[in-house]
Amino acid sequence: MSDETVAQGAEMETLAAELAALEPGFRARLAASVFDPAWLVARAGALHDGSKDEGSNRIQGAVKPPKPDQLAPLPKGDALEELRKAGEQALARGELALCVLAGGMATRMGSVVKALVEITSGVTFLDARLAEQAQVSKASGHPLPLWLMTSESTDGPIRKALASAGAPPEVATFRQGAALRLDDKGHLFRDAHGAPSAYATGHGDVVDALRASGLLDTFLASGGRWVLVANLDNLGAAVEPAYLGACIASRAQMLVEVCPKEEGDHGGIPVEVDGRVQVLEEFRLPEGFAPESVQVFNTNTMWIRADALAEVVVPWHWFLVKKKVEGKTAIQFERLLQELTGVLETRYVEVPRDDLETRFLPVKDMAELERRRPKLEAIARARGLHQDA
Repeated sequence: MSDETVAQGAEMETLAAELAALEPGFRARLAASVFDPAWLVARAGALHDGSKDEGSNRIQGAVKPPKPDQLAPLPKGDALEELRKAGEQALARGELALCVLAGGMATRMGSVVKALVEITSGVTFLDARLAEQAQVSKASGHPLPLWLMTSESTDGPIRKALASAGAPPEVATFRQGAALRLDDKGHLFRDAHGAPSAYATGHGDVVDALRASGLLDTFLASGGRWVLVANLDNLGAAVEPAYLGACIASRAQMLVEVCPKEEGDHGGIPVEVDGRVQVLEEFRLPEGFAPESVQVFNTNTMWIRADALAEVVVPWHWFLVKKKVEGKTAIQFERLLQELTGVLETRYVEVPRDDLETRFLPVKDMAELERRRPKLEAIARARGLHQDA
């Protein structure tokens, strides 16, 4: 046995001992978010043997930009009205559920629960989604299920806010996974107070967590057919019948919304990989591939067939991500929802990001929130999401 192997084993034993020594109450909290200590020890082992580093995130295979006709916007005129009518009929039959990713702590807003941040006077992100659920339910004549994926950090505050708001029974929460950050030696990363640092393990958790919740099975049994998955902080990604109609008409398992890039935009982009168009984050692109060769990027808004979501088998990658936490480098492993595009039959639709028709208006920090408040308020009023609308 080599000295390197012995050292690796010792480091993994150290991490295992750290995990075993965690305070029981903290361990119980993590267990409620399906944290497996053995999983983290295995990830740390990959760090030590060199098989897992940031370079290993890059995909293998022939990658090229998609063809323009693979990213078409919605049609206009009569064809658009036909799609809208089909979507309205599906809503009236109770065939759509809205799943909002609400596990994030707004670290760039002072580490508060983002769902409870006010976007306009007296209206939080959560309020806006509740208003949307009420508005769509009333318009369609059928209660719209609203599912909020929370995290270990956000679950309690969001559940309390829902109770205070008197949320209807169609509104439910389910919790995504959690893990602990590592330092560059593969030991537990600790904050300034010496405490382990927990994080949510990525929006790819929605597949397993939604299945485990039972919500998806109940929805399917009641005739549900489609799930719209959207980020909490993107109020542009609202329930719009025409897009639901487009998803149905595509006969695909998933419809992904992409929007035109603006200067400084970075994120996942649709690319053709060995003949299949899928979404890849920039850090997954092969060296030498120019992200700017693709003029749109992923909004993380996806219309997914519910039965496909219930049955799909995804060979998840756990991506190594380095974060700055309290000025120090921390290592965490995350999985990304867009990996579904590699296994499900997927179509893409280019959506607007201008004026009141925008379907992409994310808010990542306080400066961006302040810049966008007037537009957010205008959109909230136009779509019936404002308390005074």
